[in-house]
Amino acid sequence: MAAQPAQKTATAADKTRIPGVASAGATRRISMPRILLGAGLVLVCVLASVVASKALDTRVPVLAAARPLGVGQTVTDADVKVVKLAASSEVATLPAAQRASVVGQTVSVPVAAGALLAPGQLGAAAWPPAGQSVVALPVKPGRIPSGLAAGAKVSVFVVPAGGPGGQGGAAGVVAADGTVTEVHAAADQTGTTVVSVLVGVNDAPRIASASGEVSVVQLGAGR
Repeated sequence: MAAQPAQKTATAADKTRIPGVASAGATRRISMPRILLGAGLVLVCVLASVVASKALDTRVPVLAAARPLGVGQTVTDADVKVVKLAASSEVATLPAAQRASVVGQTVSVPVAAGALLAPGQLGAAAWPPAGQSVVALPVKPGRIPSGLAAGAKVSVFVVPAGGPGGQGGAAGVVAADGTVTEVHAAADQTGTTVVSVLVGVNDAPRIASASGEVSVVQLGAGR
């Protein structure tokens, strides 16, 4: 009898394979390059976005006070920080690149925390300005606005211990407008707050020599 042609024996996998559907191994071989390509495209897009955002950022790094600086204080590296400001700003500033030269200089005027540093704030003391004086006032609890800080515009009133003279009048009350330069707690731990206020040179003696309770009223920004 003639030998019959050998027939390939079907495996279990061949019997269960669905026509037109690739095997799991083939799927992995096909999808992995696509996954890598997709990841690469995402990375390129992220890098392009970062580069574009930096190109559109026109702000420049400048120096600002990291904490309040008093007149005559020597600036340390911890006293300054770098912030970014719009390049078109006309505000006087000091570039961040000058940080090393700023450290070691003397503060010539009070500088509030967060305020931008400028050349005119460093050097020989130029405080208080001509025609003005700084007066320190002890203010008891309840007679000072909460959160009062340097730079605030205020009205200061010194009321005699017996109250205003006259029938409801304000005779004997000493008042003056000024700008707060410093606020700190008194060393005697009585709850008293010492408020330093920049006032007119003629108002300073009246306020400093007045006897009575001091009250501080914070004014609006437009005053």
